[in-house]
Amino acid sequence: MPRPPSVRVTSAAKSIGEQTVAWRKLQGLTAAQVAERAGISRNTLRRIETGDAGVSFQAFLGVARALGVLDAVVTATDPYETDLGRARADDILPKRVRP
Repeated sequence: MPRPPSVRVTSAAKSIGEQTVAWRKLQGLTAAQVAERAGISRNTLRRIETGDAGVSFQAFLGVARALGVLDAVVTATDPYETDLGRARADDILPKRVRP
């Protein structure tokens, strides 16, 4: 049986939900418009916006695309966008690729 999400995950999901609502409102979009553009139901969008961490990753990414922030989400998870990722890449990745 799966464990319930940690407090940090629950808190992050709530923050992302609140930010999703803010993005939607800043763009003057209704929940119905965003749900339709994301290819999900209004109920699924409501779950994302209220911080339900059990919503599918695909649904979340669809909403991010509909709101125009998908590229920012991808960039935010790119290890090469961090000092640690860039530093470790020099140590871990091969210096050259042999044909």
